[in-house]
Amino acid sequence: MLIALAQLAGGFVLLVWAADRLVAGAAATARNLGVSPLIIGLTIVGFGTSAPELVVSAVASMRDNPGLALGNAIGSNIANMGLVLGLTAIIYPLRLESTALKREYPLLILIMLACFVMALDLRYGAIEGWALLAGLTGLMFFLVWLGLQRYASDPLADEFAAEIPTDTPTRKAVFWLIVGLLVLPLSSSFLVDGAITIATTMGISDTVVGLTLVAFGTSLPELATAVTSAFRREDDIAIGNIIGSNMFNMLGVLGIAAVISPIDVAPMVLARDFPIMFLLTGLLYLIASDFRGPARMGRASGLAFLSIYVGYELMVWFSASAGAGASGG
Repeated sequence: MLIALAQLAGGFVLLVWAADRLVAGAAATARNLGVSPLIIGLTIVGFGTSAPELVVSAVASMRDNPGLALGNAIGSNIANMGLVLGLTAIIYPLRLESTALKREYPLLILIMLACFVMALDLRYGAIEGWALLAGLTGLMFFLVWLGLQRYASDPLADEFAAEIPTDTPTRKAVFWLIVGLLVLPLSSSFLVDGAITIATTMGISDTVVGLTLVAFGTSLPELATAVTSAFRREDDIAIGNIIGSNMFNMLGVLGIAAVISPIDVAPMVLARDFPIMFLLTGLLYLIASDFRGPARMGRASGLAFLSIYVGYELMVWFSASAGAGASGG
């Protein structure tokens, strides 16, 4: 068990570092090639912070543990909104001003609904997987189109322009990009090994481990980005990164995992985990809408989001413990 915990912790550390190097290298390379900061932010940064979830889920599916992939995708979305945004808003209240981001909200909800409908037969098969990957391709084209719109004085574009490095030589940027691509699967392998051992030892399903421990770890890049952006008062990056990451999780993480190996969906996932994800997303949509005035996520909202996340994690672990106890008895 101690070895498994060490593998899990070491995998998380390497995973976060590799994802950071991947995003930095890819963003700097794209900027040196003349790609606009808004397009880089909406695509490369959003996709890059979801790279841990994507690679971990792919490795888990290849090792015949698709439940870990499913739990990682849904659990990461819940952690992104409940833990990451909640904690960030408590540290520094967030304002949403970006026109580009407001156009992404309905798309995120639509993607989640599609994933829910696909899961009603309690299975994500190869057909659903390819459909989700097709949706991911469409999403990338949409985000590029969105970035080309050049909304007048969009704060998100200004924030990305300030964040993406301008003084990184292309050779150095490509080096870090390659390093990130190489280290990500290696660290994911360590993490998956540890997670599977923990699940086996505790007598719980790999889906539960994916929903909790693995989802928390793979959400660390989003947490680091959001908190850093909040301290720099780059509110739209903090929120936009979560929205983009959640869309990539649903389409890319679930899609790749289902194509590699069919995923059986436990009824509890539909009854408990999807509703919590919808609840947090709906609350964020209401808060970010400006029909009540300036869109703002204050400390009270942040505390509510964090409380929902903590309550959800406790509910998952209590349910898993009760199930394991019943099985053992």
